[in-house]
Amino acid sequence: MSKAIIYIDETLCKGTEGCKLCLSFCPQDVLGVSETLTARAIHPAAVVNEENCTVCRLCMLYCPDLAIIVKYNPLTPFTKGEDREEGEENV
Repeated sequence: MSKAIIYIDETLCKGTEGCKLCLSFCPQDVLGVSETLTARAIHPAAVVNEENCTVCRLCMLYCPDLAIIVKYNPLTPFTKGEDREEGEENV
């Protein structure tokens, strides 16, 4: 089970043809190019290896369009030493 929940808003994403910042900054190669086109005829970023995500949030931080949200999966156990933001504890 992945420790992350990753959401990409395809209506905000510029597409991998024009940006690719999220793909460039992800140290785990979690993101890739979507095979489908959006209504704007672009290939947005897509989650291809979610299980590799370490929830570093670099993709979210560097996305100029604020199209990516990365959160901890509440169903995964908390690991000692792992930083979680307030309100992201396991339930």
